[in-house]
Order: sequence, then C-alpha cells, then structure tokens
Amino acid sequence: MRNRSALFIMCPLLVLMASCRQDVIVWPSETETAGEAEHGPVTGFYLLNEGNMGSNKCTLDFYDYTNATYTRNIYGNANPDVVKELGDVGNDLQVYGSKLWAVINCSNKVEVMDAATAKRIGQIEIPNCRYIDFDGPYAYITSYAGPVQIDDNYKQLGYVARVDTATLQITGKCLVGYQPDGIAILDGYAYVCNSGGYMVNNYETTVSVVNLSSMIEERRIPVAVNLQYAVADRFGQLWVSSRGDYYDVPAALYWIDSPGSAAVVNELKSPAGGHVAASAMALCGDSLYIVGSEFSYVTQETTTTYGIVNVRTHTLVSANFITDGTDDRIRRPYSVAVNPDNGQILVADARDYVNPGRLYCFSSDGVRLWDVRTGDIPAHFVFMR
Repeated sequence: MRNRSALFIMCPLLVLMASCRQDVIVWPSETETAGEAEHGPVTGFYLLNEGNMGSNKCTLDFYDYTNATYTRNIYGNANPDVVKELGDVGNDLQVYGSKLWAVINCSNKVEVMDAATAKRIGQIEIPNCRYIDFDGPYAYITSYAGPVQIDDNYKQLGYVARVDTATLQITGKCLVGYQPDGIAILDGYAYVCNSGGYMVNNYETTVSVVNLSSMIEERRIPVAVNLQYAVADRFGQLWVSSRGDYYDVPAALYWIDSPGSAAVVNELKSPAGGHVAASAMALCGDSLYIVGSEFSYVTQETTTTYGIVNVRTHTLVSANFITDGTDDRIRRPYSVAVNPDNGQILVADARDYVNPGRLYCFSSDGVRLWDVRTGDIPAHFVFMR
C-alpha cells in the first residue's frame, strides 16, 4: 500500500476526457494532506461513499497513513475503461485475502478489486445486494432479490448467495426472510438480519440462522423490528441492531447469547434504563463503538449518540466518545470505524445526503485530530495492512 499516491493521477477537468475514457464523465481524483504520517501495521484505509440513490455517484477514497494523504475518487483513475465507474449506492466494503469487495446495491453487483491498487478483477451480478461476510473459500452476500419498492405486501423473499472467492462464481443460494441486511458468520453459521425494510407496516423481526455446510436456513431467532447490522464478538455473542419503526418502536441494540443453539436475546440498556440506538457499529477488542442517529416522524427530530459498549460486561461504558465538543459540528453521523493499531476513531458525516460529506478522525480519548471532505454519503471503512 506504500507509494499509493503515484497510482492516482488527477484528471484536470470534469469533462469528457478521451485520455481517461470515451463518452463518460470522469470524476477527478483529489489528494490533500490530513494528520501526520504514521508507520505501523495498518498502512491505510478505504472509505466507500454510498452516493445518493439514483445519482450513480458511489466513489472510493483512500487514506495513506505513511504519508498522511487523503485521496478522493480513486476508482476512476485505477479503472479508466470501466463505464459508469463504481455505480449506484455503495452498500458494503470488505477486504478478504488480496481482494477488495464493494457491494453496489442499486447497480445489482459486487465489484471485486485488487486490494493493493483498486484495479478491477471482476464483478458478480446479484440483484439488490446488501452486505457481505466471508468464511473459508467463500463470500456470503445478502440480497433483497426483488426491486427497490415500498410495499407492505412485498412477495419476494431475500436470499444469501455463496460465491467462490477464487472464481467469483455463485455456487449456492439460501432463501431467508424479507429484505435481509447485515450478516455475521460464527462457528459455521451465517446470521442474517431480516429487515422487511420495504414493508413499512409489516417489518420483519428475525435473524435467520443459515447452516453454511448445507446452505439451509435451519431456524429464525425473534429479535425486534427492522433489523440492520450483525457483529460477532470473541465471546461467541452476536450483536444486532434494530432501526425501530420511526414512530412508536424505538431503535435498539441487542446481544444474543448462544446464537447457534439455545439463543437468549437481551436488550442493551443505558445506565438510566433507556434504549440504545446503533445505526452504525465497529468492534475493536472488547469495545463496540456505536453511532446512533435516530429520526422520529412523531417529533420530526433526530437523536444522536456516540457510545462505547463493553461486550464482555454488556454495559454502555461511555455515552459520548467525542470529548472535545466536535460532535456539535457533525450534522448526520453515518458511520464509525476504529484503527486497531492506535485506537483512533473515525466518524463519517453524511451532512445533507446529496453533497460531499466529511470525515473526522479522533484520538482514542475523543479529541479531533483532523477532518477532510469525502464523497457523497461516506459510509463503509476497511483498514489495510
């Protein structure tokens, strides 16, 4: 990952550039200095910007710790012959082995790149794909299967697709619930958050348990409405977030003991006994960093939290990990990540969802170190070693 900046040459104008590609507008790459250079096992991180739905503005940024540079829109320069670049709505980003995997929701594809260069290796066509996890030689990807369409009586069940990471071929599918989102793999099983997100008055409430050997859904664990993310910790517990219904049912965070057998579902509570919203989560050691940005149609207000959960003790140990008041500058916290080497905390601000966002880097004790402009709706991080 070192000397990455040499790979990304800025296109000078936002015009039709024959030297970059024909008949396609090229979004320019831009590089700026942010923070101070560091030399450790983590050499940098990618940030996938979702882009507003229908805008075809999903972009990929990269921060290089070795020279403290942040480069926006790297995909186009790495892949000058790819029409429409990354596509419409980047929904997840992961590194597995030497490959970088980007799930592009409304473009109905998973883009597979070389992790060192962001050069395209191939793509996998999966309709309305959402999130990805890995186990052994396979990637497992959730899919809504049907079109983007709000409908209380939606008829199309979602599924999990199994993809061979070497050949990029789909080798199996397993039907789950409606509009499956987050997925976490633990001890030979995939745990899938069924959201029913298109079924506004009839949300799903369960986690599907998929046996990876047979690709069969063995059962479902009842949890809460409109589930979103799943994270597995080192204690064999599963942490699952619920968006609530935006009216009477609040967003909440749950942990599931023994999810592979006799599952026990527990709701995490604040010290005052209230619900804890987690619209984004990042696990680092025994600390689960959460960002809650909960909107209510009843009050027309958004409640924001920045918390740290001790997954061993099941307690909210910090109600705000930002300690210097910078949270007053963040308009729409959308994602969070933690550098496993130095404990620095990254918070992505989507701002108004249609213009460039902002990325804030905090020290492990919550003091702002630097911030930079990102693409539209900065959302998904992955660290590189």
